[in-house]
Amino acid sequence: MKTFIDELEEHQEMMSRLADCNGVIEESVGVLIDTLKNGGKLLLCGNGGSAADCQHIAAEFVVRYEKKRQALAAIALTTDTSILTAHANDFDFETVFSRQVEALASEKDCLIAISTSGNSKNVLKAVEAAKLKGMAVVGLTGGKGGELSKQATISIIVPSEVTARIQEAHILIGHWWCGVIEEVFSVSYDA
Repeated sequence: MKTFIDELEEHQEMMSRLADCNGVIEESVGVLIDTLKNGGKLLLCGNGGSAADCQHIAAEFVVRYEKKRQALAAIALTTDTSILTAHANDFDFETVFSRQVEALASEKDCLIAISTSGNSKNVLKAVEAAKLKGMAVVGLTGGKGGELSKQATISIIVPSEVTARIQEAHILIGHWWCGVIEEVFSVSYDA
């Protein structure tokens, strides 16, 4: 049985390898900043734990991360149960996110597509829909990157094959994005 220290050491080792992704991570925040500065919004999609990360990151943008500032436009495509269940029932689950991209997105927007394997079919269909609209796509994945790493405008591939480690890195990256973007958009604000 793994001890907590074993788990912690595995986490720390993966996080030290994540430093090799610094360039692409910093490049990705520039895309997000440009999207928001140009009046676009961030749309996020993923399944399971990645769906939870979408909600978490979108909430940090819309509400706040650490500072009071203007609300930033972000939508987690994972949260509207009526849309999710109606679409899955009436059509299929593979197009549950692409349909929302079709309905809600414009070329000014950016899709943040999260898939630990890089091969989630519904995430890939959302990427396809986003590209048809001319949107930028930031992919968060892991392992070998899967198809998502080939299709996204910018791909951050966490250097791990372990889903839990990949998700831990994804939320760290998301929090870093929130902090950097919050600095850019921080102004004197009373709410």
